[in-house]
This record gives sequence, C-alpha cells and structure tokens, in this order.
Amino acid sequence: MSAAQVEQGLRVTGLGVTGGSKDRMIVSDVDLTLAPGESIAIVGESGSGKSMTAKALIGLLPRGVVAEGSADFEGTELIGLPEKVWQSVRGRRIGLIMQNPFTMLNPVYRCGRIIEESLRREERQRMSRAERRQEVLRRLAEVGITDESVLDRYPFQLSGGMRQRIAIAAALAREPDLLIADEPSTALDVTTQREILALIKQLQVSRGMSLILITHDLRIAFSMCDRAYVMYAGVMVETAAAEKLEQEPLHPYTLGLLLSESPADRRVAELVAIPGSVPAAADVAHVCPFASRCAWAAPECTTERPALREAEPGRETRCVRVEQIRDEMRRERSVAQSSVPVPHVVENPDSLVMVADARKEFRGARGPVVALDSVSIALDAGEGVGLVGESGSGKTTLGRAIAGLETLSSGTLEIAGIDASNRARLSKRDQRTLRGTVQMIFQDAYSSLNPSHTIGAALSEAISINDPDGRRTDQRVIELLASVGLEAEFAQRKPVALSGGQHQRVAIARALAARPKLLVCDEPVAALDVSVQAQVLNLFSRIRDEQGIGYLFITHDLSIVRQVVERVYVMHRGRVVESGAVVDVLDDPQHDYTKKLMASVPQASGAWLDGGAVPVARG
Repeated sequence: MSAAQVEQGLRVTGLGVTGGSKDRMIVSDVDLTLAPGESIAIVGESGSGKSMTAKALIGLLPRGVVAEGSADFEGTELIGLPEKVWQSVRGRRIGLIMQNPFTMLNPVYRCGRIIEESLRREERQRMSRAERRQEVLRRLAEVGITDESVLDRYPFQLSGGMRQRIAIAAALAREPDLLIADEPSTALDVTTQREILALIKQLQVSRGMSLILITHDLRIAFSMCDRAYVMYAGVMVETAAAEKLEQEPLHPYTLGLLLSESPADRRVAELVAIPGSVPAAADVAHVCPFASRCAWAAPECTTERPALREAEPGRETRCVRVEQIRDEMRRERSVAQSSVPVPHVVENPDSLVMVADARKEFRGARGPVVALDSVSIALDAGEGVGLVGESGSGKTTLGRAIAGLETLSSGTLEIAGIDASNRARLSKRDQRTLRGTVQMIFQDAYSSLNPSHTIGAALSEAISINDPDGRRTDQRVIELLASVGLEAEFAQRKPVALSGGQHQRVAIARALAARPKLLVCDEPVAALDVSVQAQVLNLFSRIRDEQGIGYLFITHDLSIVRQVVERVYVMHRGRVVESGAVVDVLDDPQHDYTKKLMASVPQASGAWLDGGAVPVARG
C-alpha cells in the first residue's frame, strides 16, 4: 500500500442502499469523507439508516439488500467488491465492533482462541504455540485484561464489559487502518460504557486509526469524534465539526435530538420530545424527510427533497428554512434548558410500601448468591422514587419482590397495610388487593405482549382480570389507549406492527387497567431512542399528575432519575449505599459509588473520556 493511497482515507459518494421485496430505498445519496486518523460519528434514531450505511462500508448487508454508489477506501472501491476480496479487506484493513459482542464472538471457542484466530495468518504461522499465547496475552493487556485465566474462558462466562473488551481485541488483532464501532456501548452499564468508549478512543489515537462511530447519543458523538454526520430517514440532514454542532445545530432534527436528552445537572419542566417516529426512507423520498415531525415545516418543505447545502464554511444542512428559523431555534433551546425546582419531599409516616431488612438469596452452582442484603426502603402514595444501580446491584430483584414476582428469603414487605412478604400464604382477597395496588412495567415491552393477540385483546384481558364483573370493556380499552397517547385504531393492531415506543405505551396502558397506586418501572426507557425516551418519560409524568399514581423507577441512568423522581436510593452489590432527596444525592453525592455513577453520565466534552482512564479489567 503506497503512502499516497494511505493519504486518501475514505471517500463515500452517492451511496444508496435498497432492499426488500419491492426494492425499497433504505439509504440515499450519502456523501462522507474520513481522513487517516480522523474520527467521525454517524448519529440518528433507530430506522435512520446509520447501521445500514456502516454495513455497506464493510460488506455485511443482509441478503437481498444491495448498495450502489462509490466508497473509495485507500484506493480500493468497496461497493460491489466480491466476497473473496472482502476477506482480505474486512478485519485486515477495516475492523468492526458491534453493539452485541455475542454476534462477533464464536460461542464454542475459548477467548484465547478467538483472539488467536483473529491475528493475521502470516503472523500466526511464524509463531510457536507459546509465542501465540504470549501475543494473545499482549493483545488482552492492551484492552485492560491482565487475568490470564480469561484466555481459557468462553464468552458466556464473562460480563458484558469483558465480552466487549474481547471483541475489541479481536477487531484490532489484524491492525486495521479503519475501525467501525456500531453502538459499541449501548448495551452496557454507564460505568462500563465510559470505560469501553475511553478504551476505543485511547486505542484509536495510539494506533493512528480512523474511526466511524455509529450512535444515537449526540453527547457520546461530541466526546469521541472530530466531526458528526446526522442521519434521518436514510439521508444526511446535517454535517459539521462536533464542537460546532454542539454549540448550535442548524437542522430542527439535530436540535430535537439534543433537547430530548435528559440533562444530568438540572431538572427541566418537560423534556422536548420529537412527536411521531422516523418514517421509511422510501415514503419521504421526494420531500423534506423531517417535515411531518417539524414545528417549522412550511409548504416549500413538501414540494421537493431539499439538497444538503453549505450553510457556513465546513457546515452543511438539509433545512431550506434555517436562515429564517435560526433565532427561533436558539430561543427554543434556551427555554428548554431552563431548570425548575424539584418538588419538596414531605415525610409521610403512613407509607404505601415499606421494606425492612430485606434479604434475597438465589441458589448458585457454588453456593447461595445474595441479591439483596438488609435492604430497607419506603414509598409514599403518589410519590416518585428512584432505584439506581448497575447490573447486579439488586435493584430489579427488589422491584420484582415489591411487584410479587419474587419472594424474599427474609425481612418484611408491607404494601397498603398488608404483609406481602410471602404472597402465596395470603387470602385470594389480599392477593387481588395487592395485584390492584402494584403493577410492573418491564424494559422489553414487546416480550411481555402475546404476539398472536391484538393490542385490544391484551388490554381487554387485563381489564377482565382486574374487574371480572365490569362492563363497557371496549370503551375502557379506548380510554386506556387514549391515556397513553394512542388512537383507538391501535386496538386492532398486533405487537409486530408497533414501534418500540408504542410497545412501551401499550405496556403502560395494560398496567393502568388495574387502576394501581404504584407502578414498578424496570428500566422502561433503556431500550428506546432518546426522542422516544423523552416521549415516554413525559407520559409517566402526565399520568402521575392526572391520576396520582406513584412509581418506583428502576434505572442505571442518573440523568433520567433527576427528571422523574423526588427521592432516590442508590444500590450497590445488594445494599443501599446512599439515599435521600434526588437533588441532595445527585448534587452532593457522599458515597464513592454514587460519585462514580455521576461521573459516568455521558457529557459532550472530550474531558469526560479523559477522566475515564481505562482501568485494568479482571475476571
């Protein structure tokens, strides 16, 4: 490879992706450049086309989906490259890290073999077995793993963060010039997310690699990348240096993404949620793709597809009205970011839920596993309480115990004056009372819905269970749908026809069918895009204001907690390590673990990653 070729980097021109039975457009007219050693982000919601763009650049499009246009990488045209040639490009010159490392790691291989197989063939062939093992150990040390026993473990025996480190080591084993990271930290806890992102950035800089980061979080894009491409419905709608984009977006969609993010340092009156959802690219091929969701849309936005044009040197936007609405966009951002006080916490001796000295043990292969250890919390009627911690902290186990899905090993649990420590021993009347008092909403709403039943049938069933003698079920279904912002026609749809945000709204409606006093919400927005996340969080606030329903909000995200609760409990390794008014705990954390969680909330500055020095990971 000549020096001239290296200097070319990546140049994508007119990239299009089509597929499906009707050969529908998925991505259209994408242009981007990436210099050697530069980092760029492609940002957008689910359905925007960002992952399809990345797959086109590494030759991994699904069967029946094809790419057209040009993608010149260091003198090699990637579009239309035969698979036999791709085998010498993929991994060797372009590396890939995906959101779920399980999709990249062979589950029947031990981690040492996975890394070894990822090395360049000529490198493996000239090494002895002992030398190969030492090289694998060196590669693991590079990603912060110094525990030699990891070589002999299978991927399923490792934590999510450890698996992602193995995936990074495998992706970099052939010394690629370009690394594509597709949502590499989305499925991880916040502290692990920061470590993984800092690791990727550290390796990119030290190796002089180019980086394409695919993400839905603008804060992460700003902290990781030199420039950002904002994608919507299959096209780029704005491009700029990351710093300039953070200072002032020049497209309403970019502004909407920014304002949808929950700020960690203050509470706002209401999160700015973009209404609706991302349309199919083919359905908006001849208009401004964002027009149907834009507050500033005008007739000229729907007469033809706006071109991506230069608004300022080094900045491009697809908005034809940006000059007229720029001042309004600035004002909206200023108003939306204004803080409001958190409601004052009033002590109530008659709590709706009281948990005292709760302990929960699960049977493990090597003895009992303690999930809860002497946990005590209280929730008042109509109150918003946060339960915060990483995976394994015990927060979900506690929530399930309150909802009646787990039985405590010891300790007491009282709900609405009923001893609910062991529901199996209660009378049917008390069990029915508890079921009508507490309802649970899960992270994966889709899996909690029967795919063969319509939404109306699911809600009707919930109504019948909680009110067997009730009438006007059809009307009640319509009322429940309306309460979560869905039209009556959704009753005729099946879960597969709904978006992620709509699934969660249906799950909330089903919980409301019992007319509960408390909703136990287990990571209810973790799997949603930031704009949809804002819609659902605003919905929770509205339901609480209108119906007086309290909630226990289980999450690992402290920026969300500040927006929706008044009090918070921080859990770590089965214990409550800090609790109090949300303002006191988040503004002045006392426990080291709470401080660590606060430092891990994504921030737009690169200093956020600099402070997240990559620690050595141990088994």
